[in-house]
Amino acid sequence: MQKYLIIGNIFSLLSTICVAVSVIKKNKTDLIYWQIIGIIFYIFTSISLVAYASLIMNVLTLLRNILAYLKRLTKELTWIFCIVSAIIGLYVNNLGIYGLLPIVATISYTIFLFITKNEQQMRYAVIINLLLWCVHNFYIQAYPAALNDIVVSLWSAIQIYKNRRQFSSNCL
Repeated sequence: MQKYLIIGNIFSLLSTICVAVSVIKKNKTDLIYWQIIGIIFYIFTSISLVAYASLIMNVLTLLRNILAYLKRLTKELTWIFCIVSAIIGLYVNNLGIYGLLPIVATISYTIFLFITKNEQQMRYAVIINLLLWCVHNFYIQAYPAALNDIVVSLWSAIQIYKNRRQFSSNCL
């Protein structure tokens, strides 16, 4: 089990780097691109750390983000992803209440991904999403991912602050 913990945390670290890079991107498409790469690493993290709900949520997230990147994420597909995430996530959840956090994070981020108009709004969504994942990642011992969630949430808040004037009329 120790070997899988180390492997899972290496993948988690690689994902951390990608997510951190995504937050500094100057447009929503580039932000999503780097998140796609990060999600691939998160999938391997979930496999290594035997976290089935997060594995399924990450696979769905990968598909959803690819569609968003290609600008093919419609309202109907958004709802389908939300419903499928809830049903499958609940079915494969092996971590009780902690296994619900990836489900809630995935569904809320799916909605944000569809309704947000710019990267500044996406940064708010990233913070909410990462805080939910942070608790889950601590629980499954994905410590680099949990640390990433905290650091990137703070980094996102800094980016929101730095860009507040540019987006003041368009943001939350």
